[in-house]
Amino acid sequence: MPKARAKPRAKKRKKPAGADMSTAEAAVATLIGHGLDTIYALPGIHNDHLFDAFQRAGDRLRLVHTRHEQGAAYMALGAALATGKPQAYVVVPGPGLLNSGAALLTAYGMNAPVLAVIGQIPAGAIGKGQGHLHEIRDQAGIIARLVDHSFHLRGPGEASVKVAKAIASMSQDRPGPAALECAIDVWGKRGPVSTIVPPLAVRPPKIDDDKVRAAARLLGKSKRVLIVTGGGAQDASTEVTLLSDMLQAPVLGYRRGRGVLDSRNPLSVTLPLGHELWAEADAVLAIGTRLLNPITQWGIDKGLQIVRVDSNPEEPARLHKPKVALIGDAAPILRQLIDALAKFNTRRASRHDEMLGRQANLRERLAKLAPQLAFLEAIRAGLPDDGIFVDEVTQVGFAARLAFPVYKPRTFLSPGYQDNLGWGYASALGAQHARPDVPVLSINGDGGFLYTGNELATAIRHRIPLVAVIFVDGAFGNVRRIQQEQFGNRLIACDLANPDFVKYAESFGAAGRRARGPDELRVALQESFARREPTLIEVPVAAMPSPWEFIQMPRVRGL
Repeated sequence: MPKARAKPRAKKRKKPAGADMSTAEAAVATLIGHGLDTIYALPGIHNDHLFDAFQRAGDRLRLVHTRHEQGAAYMALGAALATGKPQAYVVVPGPGLLNSGAALLTAYGMNAPVLAVIGQIPAGAIGKGQGHLHEIRDQAGIIARLVDHSFHLRGPGEASVKVAKAIASMSQDRPGPAALECAIDVWGKRGPVSTIVPPLAVRPPKIDDDKVRAAARLLGKSKRVLIVTGGGAQDASTEVTLLSDMLQAPVLGYRRGRGVLDSRNPLSVTLPLGHELWAEADAVLAIGTRLLNPITQWGIDKGLQIVRVDSNPEEPARLHKPKVALIGDAAPILRQLIDALAKFNTRRASRHDEMLGRQANLRERLAKLAPQLAFLEAIRAGLPDDGIFVDEVTQVGFAARLAFPVYKPRTFLSPGYQDNLGWGYASALGAQHARPDVPVLSINGDGGFLYTGNELATAIRHRIPLVAVIFVDGAFGNVRRIQQEQFGNRLIACDLANPDFVKYAESFGAAGRRARGPDELRVALQESFARREPTLIEVPVAAMPSPWEFIQMPRVRGL
């Protein structure tokens, strides 16, 4: 019998090879595809192929190179806070990572979308302790303690999807920084890349309708509601303003929550009035804030019911289980809450006159901070309404958190619970670079400024017209006061040796000015903002009165 003819084997279809790219090229193309047009960076051998990919991206990408890794990371942080959009920085491994660590830690504490791109030693040597350049034990473990999401790039085929996942992770659940890590011999590795992954869809958590109605019933029947805003409320200003009016509820914004409700509204309050109102409230609506100080310092009891709005499902019950917890982005939740309140809200008398009186009384109490307030008045007069004020850990900064009028969201940048000395100048530089359409003012003490004062070179090199004020008292003022008041005036490690800051600025090619008092500062600011060039204004000052009685206030509930 003739043999049966074997069936021909079906030919396997070849997958399209895709474009031949390096890991670095795929990563850069993905960054650009996700809308990142700027990288803050300091170059080094571990990232040479990545920087070559930056260069070949041409005018699709701007690279701002700084004079220190902390400057690059702080600039990315300031840019992220000023825009609310992801920003990236690039540094070498080991010392580069550690030098940027304070800024990355601050980004984590502030829920800021900062993408850290960190080099690595050769892939085959990671974890072997062979002593390669910039080697550090368990670099991935160190990174994991500074961010919620980190990714290691192992080649061009996976680079795009991991970059896309890293960017998407910064807006999922708890917003915050992410990190990418890549070895020195992997950035230049070439291979087929099937596609450049576009921005991934981030699914917002489903809003719980029943909980929204429960919150609306609670707030609607309450007689004295206090709204507390944190950084998570910055993009919900419209909704917070409407809720405040509907409930006749004062809005407490301290540091990260400033500007959510315009300071010209009598219902906009800072810490001292918030302390008073906390004692009187029967309900609190907390939006994008940890509520750490009110709960732990001011106290809580059964007469105070709390509604929390937070993107992180683990956050609301961390200190005290609220009556209602609403999980997700603030703006859509509040819009739904506003609709529900229309059914449950009771008729309320205006608190306008009451709050005007309370604001006047507070100004009288704060008069003991007259030196700081005079400077803040001069700054507010010189800075346009939409100008960005960047706080620092300094005497004028502490007072600004209590008394500086803030008119718009994202125009008062303050370093969150890390409250790290020296964050201000480089972060303000990033804010000004990212927002060239508005003036940015950096305030500093002479203690904090020199942490990143070398970035004046970056301001000149990249023509960033940041205006900075340095209040010079020749000391770490807060440290000195504590030693005087609590340690019998036994002074140690608090006095400073300073340069002539005007000459210091001029040595970089920046404009240097000196203002002796608030009136001269007002004029100097107006002229400096008009000139739009890197500027440093030195303001000699004496020791200033303590603000701490208005910040660390006693328990008023659950006594």
